[in-house]
Amino acid sequence: MLNFLPAPLKGTLAVLAILLNTLILFPFLILFAVLKLVLPLTPVRKGCTVVLNRIAYLWIGFNNRLVDILHKVEWDVRGAEGLSREHWYFVTCNHQSWTDIPAIQYILNSRIPLLKFFLKQQLIWVPLLGVAWWALDFPFMRRHTREQIAKRPELRGKDLETTRAACEKFRYTPVTVFNFMEGTRLTPAKHKAQRSPYRNLLKPRAGGTGFVLSAMGDTLHTMLDVTIVYPDGRKGIWDYLCGRIPRIIIDIRELEIPQQFLGMDYENDFGTKKAFQAWVTELWAAKDRRMDELKSEGDRPEVSPLGACEKGD
Repeated sequence: MLNFLPAPLKGTLAVLAILLNTLILFPFLILFAVLKLVLPLTPVRKGCTVVLNRIAYLWIGFNNRLVDILHKVEWDVRGAEGLSREHWYFVTCNHQSWTDIPAIQYILNSRIPLLKFFLKQQLIWVPLLGVAWWALDFPFMRRHTREQIAKRPELRGKDLETTRAACEKFRYTPVTVFNFMEGTRLTPAKHKAQRSPYRNLLKPRAGGTGFVLSAMGDTLHTMLDVTIVYPDGRKGIWDYLCGRIPRIIIDIRELEIPQQFLGMDYENDFGTKKAFQAWVTELWAAKDRRMDELKSEGDRPEVSPLGACEKGD
């Protein structure tokens, strides 16, 4: 631990170390991405995918070790037992800060398959990152607006076809699809503007999740409902890098997704759509109550070290 260092210096060291880590690993990622692109043979592509995922695990693992060296965070983790890298998961989480992402990666890296985000089709053209996302099999999704579909009815259903094609590679390789259901970070202004019925959350957006389950319902059966609480106050990513967040609670609930929502026609089956929205609303109400419970705990429970949970790199 280097807790004797001033917080801004620790933050600066963390940024520089992460940048160095990226510069070292990125050329290897690009190399195997190019091999995967120019040699479209199934065995070659599968082998490259394994190596590319391992590179991503190493990148995240180094960042996690950096947190252990520079900071002293008490990780109060609940429900992480029994997770497997051989299983398919859909993960959702409340979204308070950009700290949420490295915190989730700290807990789940190497416990479950690499987290994949659905990305807009246009992002594939982002220099370097677009290639990296493609190489790591992040699914790119093209969404047509209602106005576009009204003008061109033949576009109806094309979004789902495109997404199913992008997810075809996940049929035989376990994957974790990650989505913030709120769609954006919680702020008092957003909470007020939405007139959110929840004390601690914005309203969930069921459409994105419904779209994922429509495309991947034959393989994606389990949801990890993750709730993050910062008992000492919500902090930003710079605070995390500087070591100003002394304690983080991460509560994980493993849920089986109801059978009726797996492979559903979310866009056209109105009855199933309403039932799914009601299920998500109930899920979010339970999460809101759970956050109140976690925040109101007077006595700190005994915090188990991450090693007791067999945390991976």
